[in-house]
Amino acid sequence: MKLPAEAHLLRIFIGESDKYMGEPLYEAIVKAARRKGMAGATVLRGFLGFGASSRIHTSKILRLSEDLPIVIELVDKPERIEEFLPDLDEMIKEGLVTVEKVKVITYRHDSEKHPSRLS
Repeated sequence: MKLPAEAHLLRIFIGESDKYMGEPLYEAIVKAARRKGMAGATVLRGFLGFGASSRIHTSKILRLSEDLPIVIELVDKPERIEEFLPDLDEMIKEGLVTVEKVKVITYRHDSEKHPSRLS
């Protein structure tokens, strides 16, 4: 897949304990993005943060370490990001979703390391 130089970054902020149909929400989002043929996704686990509830989520306090902040980032063509937003609306009950324009410098994989995958 080739990405245009001008793409969009979709950033999703949720909690680690958030679920969708019995599985971790972050996993459900990544699987849905893959099914849609999106360029890729990365899940980042935070160690400190707060959201709309203003409750601090931190890895320092054992009882709160079960619901650490999760950020999911996807970069793709603007129209593909827009097509994915209704799916997220159904899946996310609490959280923050942002979209911003980004300039893609490089997006490639080594076809010698992954011969079964097509560019």
